Amino acid sequence: NAKNHNSHNPVTWEDNVLNIFKKQRQIESLIYDYLDNLKMTERHFSEALNTCLKNGVCGEFDFLTKQTHKFESKADDIREEIKVLMYGKALIPESRGDIMGLLESIDEIPRILELILNMIKTQQLAIPDFIVSDIKELIEVSLDSCDLLFKQTSALFKKSEELRSLVSKIDHNESHCDHIERRIITTIFDSDIDPFQKLQLKEMIIHMGEISDQADRVSKRINISSMKRHV
Repeated sequence: NAKNHNSHNPVTWEDNVLNIFKKQRQIESLIYDYLDNLKMTERHFSEALNTCLKNGVCGEFDFLTKQTHKFESKADDIREEIKVLMYGKALIPESRGDIMGLLESIDEIPRILELILNMIKTQQLAIPDFIVSDIKELIEVSLDSCDLLFKQTSALFKKSEELRSLVSKIDHNESHCDHIERRIITTIFDSDIDPFQKLQLKEMIIHMGEISDQADRVSKRINISSMKRHV
């Protein structure tokens, strides 16, 4: 019996450990796939918005809006796959909560991107020429924050030292976007366009400003997760 105990138990323990490591690698791989799909969501959003700013709500805008939704849905599916794997005893409970909370926070960003495109489409929003360049700047800085956030998320899992510097860059972008957002809204209300159109545009700009706000919130959350690891 003692012989059986010694020969079987160590193998079982090693198998369990290897299985957990394998699942952790699978989860990390899925998280990188998830981030890749978010980058595609962001790319199609950017193309859709630029098309709208140039040509208004048109066939190409509709197509790119559908593509944005397609990649956002794919990212959702991957997130569900990660959840299933994680709750199959892949990670210690504290890590599960942290990672799922982080992914759900990141997931707010593609939701905002879709909301903006759907708002433009359903309300047939006409964007005046005098705010086009400011909107382009706002979106460019906001999407730069998203790219930095995706890098920061990867850095968290790779335990990279790059993480800290990304936090301050995202924070700087968020302040810059707040400034652009206020400038655009002031320009809209200083103009002589229809009062109802002013309110529609203001709502759209506030949602656009929310992209960098959410990136900043998630960035700070990642920083806290990283610090918890070192305690």
